[in-house]
Order: sequence, then C-alpha cells, then structure tokens
Amino acid sequence: MPLHPQARDHVAQNPSDLGADLATLDLATIQEMRAQDALAAHRGPLTKLPFVRDELAGDVPIRVYRADPGDGPLPVVVYFHGGGWVFGSVRRNDAAGRDLAIRTGAVVVSVDYRLAPEHPFPAAADDAWSVVRDIFARPAFYQSNGHVAVVGDSAGGNLAAVAAWQARDAGLRLAHQVLVYPVLDVAMDTPSYAEFAKGFGLDAAEMEWFARQYAGGADPDDPRLSPLRLPDVSGLAPATVLTAEYDVLRDEGERYARRLAEAGVPAETRRFDGAVHSFFVLPGLFDQAVEAREYVAERLRGSW
Repeated sequence: MPLHPQARDHVAQNPSDLGADLATLDLATIQEMRAQDALAAHRGPLTKLPFVRDELAGDVPIRVYRADPGDGPLPVVVYFHGGGWVFGSVRRNDAAGRDLAIRTGAVVVSVDYRLAPEHPFPAAADDAWSVVRDIFARPAFYQSNGHVAVVGDSAGGNLAAVAAWQARDAGLRLAHQVLVYPVLDVAMDTPSYAEFAKGFGLDAAEMEWFARQYAGGADPDDPRLSPLRLPDVSGLAPATVLTAEYDVLRDEGERYARRLAEAGVPAETRRFDGAVHSFFVLPGLFDQAVEAREYVAERLRGSW
C-alpha cells in the first residue's frame, strides 16, 4: 500500500535517519550526536511509575520499571533499544520502558549495553546475554516469577534474537521473544534493501555504516552478529516479529519468522503496511506505534 500519510510527512522532512554525511562521522561527531535527540518530544510521555530504579546486572547498567504497586513476583521483560549499535540509551528510551511496563504489567529491565565504535562486536551481544543470564540467576532481585521474555527493536532486535538462542543453548527457557524490525543478517542483500535503499528513513548506506561500526572485520556468518545464519533454530522461544513495509530490514525479519515456523517454533509475523523504520519508538509521530505496542503487549501477556 502507499506510504501512510504520517510516514510520508516524516520522510519528507527526514529522508534519512542520520541526516549526515557518513564520511564525516568520526568518534567526536558520534558522541556529539548521542547527546542530542531531535525526536525526544515524539517518544511518548514519561509516565510516573511506582518503581523506577537504576541498577547493575553484573557490570551492565540497567533501568528497572514496575507499574504494579505491589511487591509480589511478576514476569520480566528485558528490553534492548535500537540505534544501530551506535546510538540510543536507556535514558533516550525511558518513555518506551515505562510504556512497556504499563501495557504488559511486567517488570521491565531496559539495558544500557555498550555502544560501537568504542565497543565493537561482540560487546553489545555479550552485555545483552549477561543481563538475561543475571535475571535467571537472581530472580528475587528482579522480583521475577520465572517468566522472562526479550524484546528489542532494530539493532536491539538483533540483540534479543541472539540472547534467545543463547538462552536455549544454556538450557534457560524464555517465555517469548519480540523482534521489532530486527537486524538479522549483515549481508544486506534482500530485495527490500534494493527497494527502499534511499529516502525512507533508514538508508541502505546508513545500515551498512552502522554494521561497519559494530562488526568491523567480524565474520558475517557468526550467528551472534547474523542470527538468520544460525544453523539450527529449533527449540527457540516462541516469537513475535514486527516489520515495517517501507524498511530495508523488512525481508530479513519476515524470512527469520518463516524459518522459525518451519522449524516448529510458534512464530507470528505482523507487517505494518505503509510504515517506515523507527515507527515503533515514536508514538508522538505515528499512530501505528500505539497499535504495535498494544499488539506486542497482548502477545507478551499471552505468553506468561
């Protein structure tokens, strides 16, 4: 279908996510860009919750949210933000963490994983796995009832997918994995990469730049980098995969969901027609973000 009117207006003003000459993005410039957030007003309200606390999961900073005023155990949702492994933080995604806690009724653990290029692959994946492992190891600390799910968008979806297969291999049972327009293969050779290479928010050239900052010379076949290349996806946690129609990452997300289903993993895919990358984290700009978040919450609530 055509671009959603809200998506059309957004890309008319922001045809690329970074809006910068990639050749000029040295470390100093990247750090300056991290301190800015032109879209802050569109990320949603910072709803007051009875429990918001910054903690450490081992050495990894996390922010823990709880909308339930009680102190009994609850399911735990581990959230990994997007940003191409280079940008984003718990602080920037504070509104999303709060909203997820309200909609799911779970304890939400938002992860401040290390960013590239200062901390290249596999630093972010290692941090993600450390947090998931810590939640299983210390359920009382997290007020967990034993039901643990992972959620991530974009590069965070990559980290969620990686943590899901690491949990399987470690014998830890995840209740669910939610992958929102995830990065699943750094080959970047699907038809959607050609179809939406430029002018729809996340450019193909930008995605290649992000992957280079994070992966460097890493083996693209490493499933910690490209979960789509994991040889065996059987036995993974049930999955919900969201994609945006006008997104270079669309095809790899849908391909991964098909692989899961073919391997006997309960997997549901939902494509948001007319949407562009990043819609999920910008409810102030996109009505579809609210629809998508409630859908994710419904899927999570049904997995406990």
